Amino acid sequence: MVLKTFGWSFAITALGLVAAVLYGGWEAFGIVAILCVLEISLSFDNAVVNAGILQKMNAFWQKIFLTIGVLIAVFGMRLVFPVVIVAISAKIGPIEAVDLALNDADRYQELVTDAHPSIAAFGGMFLLMIFLDFIFEDRDIQWLRWIERPLAKLGKVDMLSVCIALIVLLVSAMTFATHAHQHGGTHVDKAQTVLISGIAGLITYLVVGGLSGYFENKLEEEEEREHEAEEAAKRSGKKVTAVQLAGKAAFFMFLYLEVLDASFSFDGVIGAFAVTNDIVLMALGLGVGAMYVRSLTVYLVRQGTLDDYVYLEHGAHYAIGALAVLLLVTIQYEIPEVITGSIGVILIAWSFWSSVRRNKRIAAAGGGSGSDEKTEVPSGV
Repeated sequence: MVLKTFGWSFAITALGLVAAVLYGGWEAFGIVAILCVLEISLSFDNAVVNAGILQKMNAFWQKIFLTIGVLIAVFGMRLVFPVVIVAISAKIGPIEAVDLALNDADRYQELVTDAHPSIAAFGGMFLLMIFLDFIFEDRDIQWLRWIERPLAKLGKVDMLSVCIALIVLLVSAMTFATHAHQHGGTHVDKAQTVLISGIAGLITYLVVGGLSGYFENKLEEEEEREHEAEEAAKRSGKKVTAVQLAGKAAFFMFLYLEVLDASFSFDGVIGAFAVTNDIVLMALGLGVGAMYVRSLTVYLVRQGTLDDYVYLEHGAHYAIGALAVLLLVTIQYEIPEVITGSIGVILIAWSFWSSVRRNKRIAAAGGGSGSDEKTEVPSGV
């Protein structure tokens, strides 16, 4: 079962790691391995969401999402998008960006270094919004309750996450401007670049989130209409065909999933810039990681168990928050790639371990494996 589901992912992992060694030696091997783990970790909740929605779709639309959808995710978002980011930030053509990355690494590195403040500000704001919207949401299952409970209460204030993100951006820009001024003021204009790029990242998140919400609402409306049609048909003795039940609702599911997948792809791609600026290593690591998202989605659909490790989603979002902070810090200070890559892995491992402990407590108490946190521990932990 595991080999059948993850076979292609295992094969592509081996090819990707070999290619990394041939390209840049064992250091490149380590970076690609970190990016693989990072992408898988950040996308685990994406696979869970995908699986939950795919279960409602018929076989045709499942195949569409797992073929065309994967092509868009792997080649569009993970391979093309990093090149586009570098091209736009450095104001060069995509082909030139690829050519420089392959044939003139020093010049490419210089362009990426010059463009890094805008990349870091854009990515930092996008990732920070993902984290803030998650942490301010009131949810039944809480991992670090001493943090999440009070923040969930604060989250009832409208637009709080946007306000905090803008304050963080303003402080980052002012700090960078002060730093530049102390060095002669030759790069004061970079403060404006940080502000503009950060606002662009914020707008991108709001647009993607708005589209996701729109498709989700349309999906719910279509499901409600088709449910009513099914009930009316049953009362009148008519037969409701599977094609009718899989029509518009399935189409909106597909669109919704593509928007969601794109939004989750952003965090992986942007987070990768905190680990490396080399688009070849980035493409290898994120491409391999994206294949595991597909395999995880298929595995979760076939197994039908999505709630075994309930804290993994929390760990992934805390990793996103950490990456957001690190990206903003790298506007002014250089941070070793090992640190940026390891923090996410540690948080995911911690959340997995917490999930396993939770499951053992529930089993010991005879509570089954349900996802209701209130049945887990009588006293707040």
